[in-house]
Amino acid sequence: MKKKLLMAASVFLYGLCSSAQEVNYEEYDLDNGLHVILHQDNTAPIVTTSVMYHVGGKDRTEGRTGFAHLFEHLLFEGTENIEKGKWFEIVASNGGSNNANTTQDRTYYYEVFPSNNLKLGLWMESERMLHPIIEQGGVDTQKEVVKEEKRLRYDNSPYGQFLPELGKNLFDKHPYKDPNIGYMADLDAATLADVIAYNKKYYVPNNAVLVVAGDIDLPNTKQMIKDYFGPIPKGEEIVRNYPKETPITAQKNAKAYDSNIQIPASMIAYRTPGFKEKDAYVLDMISTYLSDGPSSKLYKKMVDDQKQALQVGAFNISQEDYGMYVVFGLPVGETSLETLTTEMEEEVEKVRTSLISEKDYQKLQNKFENQFVNSNSSVEGIANSLARYYLLYGDTSLINKEIDIYRSITREDIKEVANKYLNPNQRLVLEYLPAENTAN
Repeated sequence: MKKKLLMAASVFLYGLCSSAQEVNYEEYDLDNGLHVILHQDNTAPIVTTSVMYHVGGKDRTEGRTGFAHLFEHLLFEGTENIEKGKWFEIVASNGGSNNANTTQDRTYYYEVFPSNNLKLGLWMESERMLHPIIEQGGVDTQKEVVKEEKRLRYDNSPYGQFLPELGKNLFDKHPYKDPNIGYMADLDAATLADVIAYNKKYYVPNNAVLVVAGDIDLPNTKQMIKDYFGPIPKGEEIVRNYPKETPITAQKNAKAYDSNIQIPASMIAYRTPGFKEKDAYVLDMISTYLSDGPSSKLYKKMVDDQKQALQVGAFNISQEDYGMYVVFGLPVGETSLETLTTEMEEEVEKVRTSLISEKDYQKLQNKFENQFVNSNSSVEGIANSLARYYLLYGDTSLINKEIDIYRSITREDIKEVANKYLNPNQRLVLEYLPAENTAN
């Protein structure tokens, strides 16, 4: 009876995913190369206007890291027609909210407004693209903002340096070796001319996608987009030719120190393929299998049963060119980091050497079906997904069919991918230690 109920639930969920979650959209290009995606949803009087630029932390030259993150802040400074410091005030006073974020691969700006303020949202984003005011005073101000953010989120936050340390040790040549936020010495050394040149190169219509989602009228929206964004000049073609990494063929060992922690951590990391590869989707499934929830393999074994770890987990950090697959543990009591590493490797080895059970496989499929159902539950989320799938994956239709990639993954695929990327001779073992241990 249990099996029949599980099968019935799976069939129902599959049907729900196949129909109810279909996202309709229209996409086209302006003459200047700006890609436009429109999603009409008139169920609520709200609209999201967003622009994603194909520029992130990796887009830099040596000695000039962190520019994309600096621009995340700098392009709120003001424009020729928006007074300095008034951006957030204008948005809030018109019933809206806005934000921005930057990864190693892209920068995303968005506003959420009552739908009667669509014109305002489009105008503001066109102003950001066409008329930003970049001057020394604003650059200096935002450098200090970035420094404070670095102190808060990285320098003075427990375990705040573990991602930069992993990047530094996993990559030798590719810009992923440097933190997205950059090095403060690089920002201090940057000239106004450097910053202006960066803006001219990357923040151009042919390096961006505009998404408008929500309560819109399509013909009127298209006309406004043409009026506001059509006159913006096309930029020069951007050529990316980042160096390829030499495969890791022998275990790498490293140590890092953090003055904000008392409990050390053991971290195992592997260099993996970029997120467009099917193998990256398989690695998502492996991380869910190993560490998603208290019934997962790592948690049940090392936290519940053996009482060795205060916390343990595995996650796949998806990036455009290379990913990072990370397994980590924080010890309990006298448990050594070496013991944690051994026990974590034991669970990874099981995935490499034998097929996961049919029951565990079905649980994985159900979890990813559920994630898919929830992923497009808001207009704001849909706007982000449409921009990301177009700009980074080159396939907007993934918003509706990405779940089919997960559905196509077999137990044999999981074993094969684990064997391909998650071997001891392909890994970095990082001991993340309290700073006072530096003398030992």
